[in-house]
Amino acid sequence: MPFKGAQSPGDPAWTVVVLTCQHKDSVYAFQRELEVRQQRGLLPPGALLLTVADPKERLGSGGATLNALLVAAEHLSARAGYTVVTADVLDTAHILILHTGRDFPWDGCSRAFCWMPVTVAEQCVEGPVCCLDMLLDCLSNKMCVGSPPGVWVCSTDMILSLPSTQNMSWKDFSGVRVVSLPGDVPFAAHHGVYLTDAEGGVRDIIYRGSEEIIRTAAMPDGKVPMVSGPVFFSRDVSEKLLQTHVTPPLDGCTYLGMDSGAPPVQISLFLDILKSLCSDLTETEFVNGERPGCSSPLGPQGAAVRSARSVLWRTLRGVALSLVYIPDGGYDYLTSSGTEHVIRLTEAGRDRQTLSHIQELQCVSEASRVINSVLEGAVHVATGAVLQHCHLQGPLQVHSGCLLSGLDLASSAYMQGTPLTSDIIIQGHRVQLGELKLTVFTVFGAHDSLEAPSDGTAGSFLNKSWSHFFSHSGIDPEELWGAQSGARRCLLDARLFPVFRPQGGAVGLEGVRFLLCGSGSAESWRAAWRLSLREVLSLTDQQGELRWREELFFSAGRRRAVDTLKCHADHNLLPSIRAAVLAGQQGALLEALDSVASGSSGDLGVAARTLACIADVLGSLAGEGHGGLRSGPAANPSWAPAFSLLEQGKLAAGVQELANQRVAWLSRPDLLVRAARHYEGAGQILLRKAVMSAREFVFTSQADMPPLGEWQEVECPARLDLSGGWSDTPPIAFEHGGVVMNVAVRVDGRRPIGAKARRVAEPRLFLVSTSGAAGCSLTSRVVCETLADLDDHCQPHAPGALLKAVCVCSDVVCLSSPLSLEQQLLQLWGGGLELHSWSLLPHGSGLGTSSILAGAALAAVYRCTGRSYDTSSLIHAVLHLEQILTTGGGWQDQVGGLVGGLKLSRSRAALPLRVDVEQLAVPPDFLAALQGRLLLVYTGKTRLARNLLQDVVRNWYSRLPSIVQNAKELVSNAEACAQACTEGSLPGLGACIDRYWQQKKAMAPGCEPAAVRTMMNALRPLTLGQSLAGAGGGGFLFILTRDAHQEEKVQQILRSTQGLGDFSVHSVELDTDGITVLQRNTRQSQ
Repeated sequence: MPFKGAQSPGDPAWTVVVLTCQHKDSVYAFQRELEVRQQRGLLPPGALLLTVADPKERLGSGGATLNALLVAAEHLSARAGYTVVTADVLDTAHILILHTGRDFPWDGCSRAFCWMPVTVAEQCVEGPVCCLDMLLDCLSNKMCVGSPPGVWVCSTDMILSLPSTQNMSWKDFSGVRVVSLPGDVPFAAHHGVYLTDAEGGVRDIIYRGSEEIIRTAAMPDGKVPMVSGPVFFSRDVSEKLLQTHVTPPLDGCTYLGMDSGAPPVQISLFLDILKSLCSDLTETEFVNGERPGCSSPLGPQGAAVRSARSVLWRTLRGVALSLVYIPDGGYDYLTSSGTEHVIRLTEAGRDRQTLSHIQELQCVSEASRVINSVLEGAVHVATGAVLQHCHLQGPLQVHSGCLLSGLDLASSAYMQGTPLTSDIIIQGHRVQLGELKLTVFTVFGAHDSLEAPSDGTAGSFLNKSWSHFFSHSGIDPEELWGAQSGARRCLLDARLFPVFRPQGGAVGLEGVRFLLCGSGSAESWRAAWRLSLREVLSLTDQQGELRWREELFFSAGRRRAVDTLKCHADHNLLPSIRAAVLAGQQGALLEALDSVASGSSGDLGVAARTLACIADVLGSLAGEGHGGLRSGPAANPSWAPAFSLLEQGKLAAGVQELANQRVAWLSRPDLLVRAARHYEGAGQILLRKAVMSAREFVFTSQADMPPLGEWQEVECPARLDLSGGWSDTPPIAFEHGGVVMNVAVRVDGRRPIGAKARRVAEPRLFLVSTSGAAGCSLTSRVVCETLADLDDHCQPHAPGALLKAVCVCSDVVCLSSPLSLEQQLLQLWGGGLELHSWSLLPHGSGLGTSSILAGAALAAVYRCTGRSYDTSSLIHAVLHLEQILTTGGGWQDQVGGLVGGLKLSRSRAALPLRVDVEQLAVPPDFLAALQGRLLLVYTGKTRLARNLLQDVVRNWYSRLPSIVQNAKELVSNAEACAQACTEGSLPGLGACIDRYWQQKKAMAPGCEPAAVRTMMNALRPLTLGQSLAGAGGGGFLFILTRDAHQEEKVQQILRSTQGLGDFSVHSVELDTDGITVLQRNTRQSQ
């Protein structure tokens, strides 16, 4: 069934959720389970969660309901400041009461906490889906939506499934409503059905009636309405029920009555409380009637039973009881049948493993289920078999129809020597006998009937007759059930399972081996204390059982995290990180992540992602919204030693130093967030080192140098990214693989980016950078006389940083050389260097300026120092330079401006990072048609890509499913864009550009300012496609118009649109040349 998980707006915001349980020892264990679900967002954050033990055994579902309602009202009254229980608190309360019911043989923590092989898509916090969770999902998100204040009551011994939200009418509702799901007549004969009138009123409830009587309840679809659980009591009726806690003998159903000395009385929710509302019954029939499973009005407690029923009749009679029948719903009661439960588990969900770690997945059948388990080595799991809550080591064979549950690693040796057959159930139960805590092992056949008489034809053990077992084992029936002639003899009560030997201590799985295959001796079996399954279930240490499951859950989660990182898997680790933090398991997780990071020197991409995951752990520890923003500075001196080790390539030592420093930053949310920033900073160091592998593809050769004073000048077009941007950004570019479609363009008829360089006699570096159009440009001049003047070449905002980085990356100088700057320049180049760069584009244009500028400057320096290069080398040299400069970024900008025309560029999912460029062959008239329809609009908004980049990289490292999917779509859209161009399809290209803009917004939410959105909406009727250039957030908008030469029309529309601020429209010309060397007067000084 589809599972939604957390509540959505419009779902009932439960005021109180009450979980009842029959054992007092269950209260603390189950209360924690409810609180964990609230932390995971499955229950409303403000809901009051109560786990309430039945005050006495055998109170019945009705008695448990009355007691739970009292406890809920008492807590609400206290919260509201009352000193007594008052019904006024019911006026606005939405109360949900869930009954855990009787023990479940196949799960010691009740049916409610039976894990199912179901996962929740994109859950915020990773966790299991139990029957309780499926029921909460069904009730909260589908069944109870829109209901007024009141009380919903439901049992947890079933799984309900509804195809969609039920649109029940709740207008002016008063009374009681039961919800029924369809069942077949033979099945209903063992359960209950509602008998209704034409208006949907309930006339009677038939429990375990004959098939003939049950058929009278049939609905038009031929099915019968099952008594399937959910019941709603309106606010007024809830008050009537609440009043019974002071009305004898019903006060005996509540803890207050018990504490006051009232005798307990058994009351059924359906056959007493609801039956009193059925229209066909008279008072005499109701009060005096015998009902299966209920206390007899004629038995020893008959007077109390009749009195209780009379009070119910007087209190509730006249309240309307109506039925809502959901014909396409499903109802699965969790019976005690082992076979049914194994089939239920194997048919639920789609995946063979749920929250597990399987070392050799090929050994596990697709049609089996492994739930919350760790399997090491060759554990073969056959079709139709189930493993849950196990830690096993192979070699091991689990046959079809088997269920293994609760087995620890120590059990593996015994299991390896045990000849298992099909359809066998082996369970490990954590029990408490006084102060003694033990694991008791039980074994059954999946086809055994637990409650069938041992002397009947249905009685069996291990799927064989009892007589076979007695003759085979030499055990006598009296040794299992005692010698009393009247004692009930069924498998549930057979004391088969050795627990403890006075001379030898706790009995392990060897006791099960004796029962299965006769291994060992009957004398050893007889010498041990033994328990029946019924006794085992009553003695279950549910806190210990849940703790074992939790340990397995987090152990498997850590192992999956390690595999995910080492195998470059696109698995989102954030939900498991949050789960570990909520449970206080972050220490073991951090230790596992440290180990992965320090051991990944052969793949720095893995190490970088792992450090980002550690940052996520620290951010989760701080708490969402606490401690400040995740993006921020990461240069605190305390972390400098670790950063220095990483820069030196000493990965293991660096990771250890990070961990040492981390200890001092765990005490407050603000410190945790700052520590997370520094881990991201450490990850950026490793990411830069990984991307620097692109330098392998930079090839230059030395030739004769031009004369001193001769300028080498180049200029470049800008670029428009038509599709695929962000996929070129490391680490996406080498972990997923990137594909980008872009085009080189002149803006207003000019190549707007350029650089020139020449050698000069004075052994210094003269660096001049100019940005902005003529008349409003800014110029920076820097002179480097010593190597120390170049120390800030890796600080992007330092004066002349880009040109300094160009000098370092092009090997004009070597910072680690023992020679001075002057000595190096004279020795290598015969003098100094003068380097100028310029851009006519505004800052943050989105047209790839800084990367293209770096490529132009590198080309100019290479030429003036006599080195030849190709464009591919320039592309990879810019990648290397931007890592040195610490600006990061991808490769598409320099590809777009250095290579002319339309091109499709790719990088494979591998290191070293290599970019391959394919210039597209398009129909002859396509370029002219495209040029006539492309326009640039400067939005007047400055693009701030720095935080966008940090956020995108963080989300990618986390592998948010939406980001992973978007990366795939970016790549496929770029391929489609290239195809549209080669086919000469302008509408196809426009559709790709529009789709690309939506993908950009998904990748970096917040990249569309309101004014830009207004602008794009105004221009939409004119365009085939439009997008902000680059990462978005501002800069230039490029549009592909439906018709050619629409500049005036665009100006007209924008001038008439309010709220746009300063904008300007610019012409675009396609540039087919890319980077171009200018031939000018070689001796002319600028």
